[in-house]
Amino acid sequence: MSDETRIALITGANKGIGFETARRLGEAGFCLLLGARTVALGEAAASALAKGGIDVRFIHLDLNAPETMTSAASYIKAEFGRLDVLVNNAGITDRADGPPGLTSLDAVRRIFETNVLGSLAVTQTMLPLLRQSSSARIVNVSSGLGSLFLNGDPDFEFSNVKLFGYCASKAALNMLTVQLAVEIAQDGIKVNSADPGFTATDLNNHRGYQSVEEGAEIVVRLALLPDDGPTGGFFSTGGACPW
Repeated sequence: MSDETRIALITGANKGIGFETARRLGEAGFCLLLGARTVALGEAAASALAKGGIDVRFIHLDLNAPETMTSAASYIKAEFGRLDVLVNNAGITDRADGPPGLTSLDAVRRIFETNVLGSLAVTQTMLPLLRQSSSARIVNVSSGLGSLFLNGDPDFEFSNVKLFGYCASKAALNMLTVQLAVEIAQDGIKVNSADPGFTATDLNNHRGYQSVEEGAEIVVRLALLPDDGPTGGFFSTGGACPW
């Protein structure tokens, strides 16, 4: 591997949008660190990418297990000395989630533990490595369901989707994007949120009308932003999304 090879870590990358993002970045010449909480699934996904000629390493990374984040950071520091791209892709839903008046408090806690606190913890753990990059990028995989503006619009395509825990977790992830982008702008690190659109994945029982290739498009685009690209924004393939 060349010293100029860029290093990307993607959480929840053993399937869906995370896996497709890994494949696309690998084809773009990145050394891929494929993060997954289940070892067998992560190793199988990494093996599949490696068979396609991609330089990929499996990283055991569970957003509810801080020790896996510490171990991952130690490995990356020892092996590469830096991290160029972090994609916070891992996320969950919960069957007990629903409208504010009906949702399970335990479900909301579970969702926030992974989607918000887990992503924040991974980001904090990887920041020292990202600061060693000459032009690092952080992409938070959000959702149009996390837009306060769209949630208040009765004409929004998904106005009938009232999943308080999930929607609020994506709104909180967007807040991480906005605040972190300002905090680390002086380090040359760009931070943006991506709305992949309604993509057919396990998260929605494959009801989405987009393919994972279409869903990963904006995530990959933000990971590959040039130095004059935006930071602190929320984007879909169609352009800027309303907060």
